[in-house]
Amino acid sequence: MSNNIKGHTDYRTAQAAQRLRVSRQTLLRWLHEGRVDDVYKDHRGWRIFSDEDIRRIRMQIEGGDG
Repeated sequence: MSNNIKGHTDYRTAQAAQRLRVSRQTLLRWLHEGRVDDVYKDHRGWRIFSDEDIRRIRMQIEGGDG
């Protein structure tokens, strides 16, 4: 379930992976390998992805500068 606060949408890892059209495991592997930059983690340690994070990650995996 995405969270929309003041026009800003946040996504959990599974949702971000879905928007990137990869599996959750693939996205987590990329993060652990350092292939893409990590994102904000909440007080529980859960990753919170913004639309901008998803755009940046998409550019990084496509070979852009990010």
